[in-house]
Amino acid sequence: MDSAIELYINGTWHCAARIAVTERSVRFEYLPDYVFGPVEHAPPVALSLPVSMEIHTWSGASQTPLAFLWDLVPQGRGREHLAGLLGVSAQDATQDFFLAQHGAFAPIGRLRLDTAVEFYQRQTGGIAADGFTTRDISERTDAFLAQLALHNMLAAGTPGVQGVAPKFLLTQDEDGRWYPDAALPDARARAHWIIKLPRGQDPSDQRILRHESIYLQAVGACGLRTIDTPVFKDGMLFLRRFDRQVGTDGVVHRLHQETLSALAGFPGFGRSASLFALTERLADVASNPAQAVAEFLCRDVLNRALRNPDNHVRNTSVQQCPDGTVQLTPLYDIGPMYLDRELITRTCDWRLPEGGITDDWNVILEQLALDDDIKVEVAVALKAFGEEHLPKLAQELRMRDADADIVEACKTAIGFQITKLQAIAHHATPTP
Repeated sequence: MDSAIELYINGTWHCAARIAVTERSVRFEYLPDYVFGPVEHAPPVALSLPVSMEIHTWSGASQTPLAFLWDLVPQGRGREHLAGLLGVSAQDATQDFFLAQHGAFAPIGRLRLDTAVEFYQRQTGGIAADGFTTRDISERTDAFLAQLALHNMLAAGTPGVQGVAPKFLLTQDEDGRWYPDAALPDARARAHWIIKLPRGQDPSDQRILRHESIYLQAVGACGLRTIDTPVFKDGMLFLRRFDRQVGTDGVVHRLHQETLSALAGFPGFGRSASLFALTERLADVASNPAQAVAEFLCRDVLNRALRNPDNHVRNTSVQQCPDGTVQLTPLYDIGPMYLDRELITRTCDWRLPEGGITDDWNVILEQLALDDDIKVEVAVALKAFGEEHLPKLAQELRMRDADADIVEACKTAIGFQITKLQAIAHHATPTP
């Protein structure tokens, strides 16, 4: 089955590339009309795939520049729902692209697949959504659930966003009414949201979700970029999307976004990785490498300090802003995941070439294959983070009504991370 990859530029969808998919392989090529067409400085569909007439294929290799395609593949509850509609197994990894070819009609970022758009239009039959109120969402009214079902997002979650927890991509119009994201024309869109539900029915799932809002606010108060004003209400977490911007003229901008998994060339899901490789790849593409690396390393400190072991390669992404700047997206998916019943463990660590794992920042800075000037700037930023921001983190949690036992668990981890950062010596001062 073939699909065109469409890319959103300045208010218009452009056919940029084509993929030809079989059960175990995919072939990718940019379209000549896009390579040589009227779009000036045509952007690539992925940061690892510059625009050219080169043909790329994948048939099982452990790394590929086509890894961005898995960012379009539905996961979690949305995958299960879509697989049921299509009559395939949600657990079958060979169905990944088939599911994307039907589910990537409004994914995160600025890409979509034409076959998914056509499937969505067939499913909805051209019936417009009426929208619903905040009360409809809070009470899960019939009007809310009926529109989600019609627009291919039955309360199991949307195909367009990844992750285990059920999520809805919803958009508000000029009157504050809510719509499934793909059901509201851009001209009427005023705000774009992800609404996140607990992973399961256990009380700990609700507790983790409530603290995700607290964590995001506390982290923002400690100087890192996070999702703007998260709101936990009626058992749901309301998060503003950062891959959409609405200009003062009302024009919607879709920002390019891809996960570190895509950036590193990792196909599929569930991959573990070395943080050395991820950091170096991030530095390769970031407009300000030192700033991006420092922010990434501070996030690793926070994951440890806040007892969040869920640091897989899809929980961090980069974005390209309208002015072309490539940077980390705001921080997302951070919570007290040590409470999760599935006993989640870290899948990304500082793995040394000779074997083993380190958490010594001097060793980490020494081993990173980065310019010395970048290392100096990063070391200074890490030390400042440990001195100025980490000491107030526990209090920031308390101020936002975090549960006492979570604050206490984090206090010990925070103290340990402060000690680790205080020990940074090598690279911390520029050479005269």
